[in-house]
Amino acid sequence: MIPLPRRPLDPEAGIRHWYEKELGWPTAPGSPVRLVTGLRFDVLDVPVEAGVAALGRLAPDSPVAVRGDRMRLLVAAGSAEELPGLLEWLEWGALDLDLVALGADGSIEAPAPLEPASTGARPLPTARSGAPAVRAGSQEAALRGAAVWLRPPEPGREVESSLPTLAALGRGVDAPDLVRLVDTVATHCHRVRLRRAGAQRLASS
Repeated sequence: MIPLPRRPLDPEAGIRHWYEKELGWPTAPGSPVRLVTGLRFDVLDVPVEAGVAALGRLAPDSPVAVRGDRMRLLVAAGSAEELPGLLEWLEWGALDLDLVALGADGSIEAPAPLEPASTGARPLPTARSGAPAVRAGSQEAALRGAAVWLRPPEPGREVESSLPTLAALGRGVDAPDLVRLVDTVATHCHRVRLRRAGAQRLASS
């Protein structure tokens, strides 16, 4: 008797299992797999240039993802609610910044987990373009416009301790401080906005 052909494994099931079982991160129902924000972490979605400038404000093991020309910085849960007031306090509230905060009831596309062979030293941004260097194992996904990890989360580690939070204010230069992070991101978002506006004026003249 000829055995029936096996159904191919659903790659999304493997992705969902890795996030939920290995990391303990909740995912939203449906396809593609999306990570729920507002529970374990919130996300600041910013232009890549602004995100690169802010990497030094993050702990070395703080997860960061990239999708196209956007960077997703993971921050402490509840930070999205604090962002409007924090921008006002930092005197950025009156400007239209290209800065999106995702918190409760939000989600982001789940980057594909990295293959075990691709683990190693975290990549650094390129000095010339400011674009983040993506590991070889994620380059194909990046070319498709999919989300990829620049600094991946590590199973077995609690992500919360590495994320910028308001509670870190005043704890020292190396503490993952949400205030310093937001001020840096806002500054560079403003620069990106001014440069784009200047380019548009030149193009229309």
